[in-house]
Amino acid sequence: MRGAHRSAIGKELGTLARAVAPALLAQRGVGPVTGAQVLISWPHPGRLRSEAAFAMLAGAAPIEASSGRVVRHRLNRGGDRQLNRALHTIVMLRERSHELTRRYVARRAAEGKSDREIRRCLKRTIARQLYRLLERTAAPGASPGYEQARVARAGRR
Repeated sequence: MRGAHRSAIGKELGTLARAVAPALLAQRGVGPVTGAQVLISWPHPGRLRSEAAFAMLAGAAPIEASSGRVVRHRLNRGGDRQLNRALHTIVMLRERSHELTRRYVARRAAEGKSDREIRRCLKRTIARQLYRLLERTAAPGASPGYEQARVARAGRR
């Protein structure tokens, strides 16, 4: 029963996510649960000013963690932890099954980056891709409150 219930929930989430942002679920590594989480954290176009703001919300923005001569960055520990987990899931799936991601990981490892640093870079890249995709393709009327926010912004100009 539990597996059937989980499957039914996944189908329902997939249907809802496709209604709001059909191109999102077409992305490699984005399933119905991760897609729904991305949409929950990003409710409508214009909420976030830039892809950097989305990355900060996701906890995927780099924070400088340099000391002495070593220049490096670490992940932001703040932000929406569920969105960060969704990005982590996408990264792990792409590392296993996406050829371009595998080549990227191999190249960064050859540069001397650790696995943790490589995943940080991948999370930031995926956050950038998802932000651009959602800003471009999300259905404007599908998000509650979208029209009111759009009209309010237009009135302030």
